[in-house]
Amino acid sequence: MFVKNIKLKKLLWTEHSKIKMRQYGLSRQKVSGILRNPERIEKAIVPGLIAVMKTNKIFFKEKKVDIKKAWMQPKKSPGETWIMYKDTKDFRKIISVWRYPGISKPGEEIPIPEDIKKDIMCGIIN
Repeated sequence: MFVKNIKLKKLLWTEHSKIKMRQYGLSRQKVSGILRNPERIEKAIVPGLIAVMKTNKIFFKEKKVDIKKAWMQPKKSPGETWIMYKDTKDFRKIISVWRYPGISKPGEEIPIPEDIKKDIMCGIIN
């Protein structure tokens, strides 16, 4: 089990994480918010790394939807947002960020897309 570190650390971003944030439409504020308040914390597939996630909740308040106003109501895509990072003494290095379209079960292997898995295993991400 991991202990939350109350002291805020400086965030360092890898080029890979910046590319993936652009690809999945995630902002730095969204990622740092997930890091501050994750829904779940898991060990990553790479030793020494930590993965945190938060689900994208969808709320349906109205049963009847007015067709004229339906386009004005933005919907969040279902699934989870995952962040893989490494903690050091002075900073937190964001290794990768991705969206998983489904809902994963706690304790099972972290659902990492194949392209991210290849980059991590080949050692491209430093």
